[in-house]
Amino acid sequence: MSRNILLIYTGGTIGMKADFERNALIPVDFEHIFNEVPELKRIKCRLSIQSFKEPIDSSDMNPEIWVDLATRIENSYEKFDGFVILHGSDTMAYTASALSFMLENLDKPVILTGSQLPIGTLRTDGKENLITAIEIASSFRNDRPIVPEVAIYFEYRLYRGNRARKVDAEHFNAFETLNYPFLAEAGVSISYNEEVISKGNPGKKLVVLKKFSKDVVILKLFPGLNPHVVNSIVNIPGLKGILIESFGSGNAPSDKGILNSLDEAVKKGIVVLNITQCHGGSVFQKKYKNGQYLEEIGVIGGEDLTTEAAITKLMFLLGMMEDREEIKRKLKESLRGEMSDPL
Repeated sequence: MSRNILLIYTGGTIGMKADFERNALIPVDFEHIFNEVPELKRIKCRLSIQSFKEPIDSSDMNPEIWVDLATRIENSYEKFDGFVILHGSDTMAYTASALSFMLENLDKPVILTGSQLPIGTLRTDGKENLITAIEIASSFRNDRPIVPEVAIYFEYRLYRGNRARKVDAEHFNAFETLNYPFLAEAGVSISYNEEVISKGNPGKKLVVLKKFSKDVVILKLFPGLNPHVVNSIVNIPGLKGILIESFGSGNAPSDKGILNSLDEAVKKGIVVLNITQCHGGSVFQKKYKNGQYLEEIGVIGGEDLTTEAAITKLMFLLGMMEDREEIKRKLKESLRGEMSDPL
């Protein structure tokens, strides 16, 4: 059975090709993508294309564009069996995480992909990424999508979107999920790791949640951090959330100025979430004395959340809810498979 797939082009490296007359890169016309990638004609699906009127650099990604993407999926959800989003790689993990929270009861594939080299260059990784992402989005078994979740496909591997992070700016294998197995691997055939793929939400109606708060900040701890900087952050007018990137398994300096400022933040009603700045591993605030203090004053341990998932989850919950205790409870729960069960 031929599946209907919607391809949404937002911008990014993948959407460029060489103009030899100008000696420059110019945007690909995705309405004529079959001319650039004729191999797409061999995939057994009906491909429809939407392009942003003005393609964006992914460094300009923001919540308004996340809402635009989610709304496009919402408006087309009944017409299509799967969705592929072409996106710049730099902020792809943020968008994948945000979409995972926004698309409640998702039961269809939403696959983000891009490339490190433009699709119109000789050695591009873009063609393989695009072709395989579409193939995954249109892959069904027993009339059920194999991957009914938000995922990232890049360089032969499929990752859960809210578990992925970009770790390399040069090599084709730019993403990884150290705290979660990859969902699939593309070789001679595509091998799906079905035990770790979401089962979806068959029979439930898609609900698209569209509110985010921008009143958040990321505080990365480092040796020699000036406590006055932390105090200044805590006193930003209107601040609602702080994401701490702490040492190791959730540890922080014993500097009284830093700890007192974080205590003040919690008492002011600012939601403070603590994740590790390590790429792998998890926060366990009770492990060390300084971490125990964070636990005691009401800082929330973020388990094995990535920075991308943690900040978008914090923005999402602060945008959707007013009750701070409910927000804290939700931060400790896995809403879309973004974190492991607490230790």
